[in-house]
Amino acid sequence: MGLFGSVSSRQVDEFARGLAQDIAKRYPPTMDSGSAERKISQKRLTTILEDAFNKAVGFRNQHQLGVYKKARLSNTFRWELTELGYSEKFVETATEGLVVYISRKG
Repeated sequence: MGLFGSVSSRQVDEFARGLAQDIAKRYPPTMDSGSAERKISQKRLTTILEDAFNKAVGFRNQHQLGVYKKARLSNTFRWELTELGYSEKFVETATEGLVVYISRKG
């Protein structure tokens, strides 16, 4: 399954969008932009992102994602975060973290 994996592109897109939506529920874009009344600690944000990344690793393992599907997952995740209204810095950081997690051997 080296390049493509065992899951459809549509399923990868749905999972990536769902992952971004999960983050949005726990860390709304308004908190990222600084317009929210309350702030979130760096530790809490790290936990939220790591939970999402670990879900992605489980998805990768379950579906044996190949190189192209990993790239599709990260790109769809990036675009969904952007559409939700997160800052460019947050989108870059979150996407980079996702790529690191799903690229690890394991």
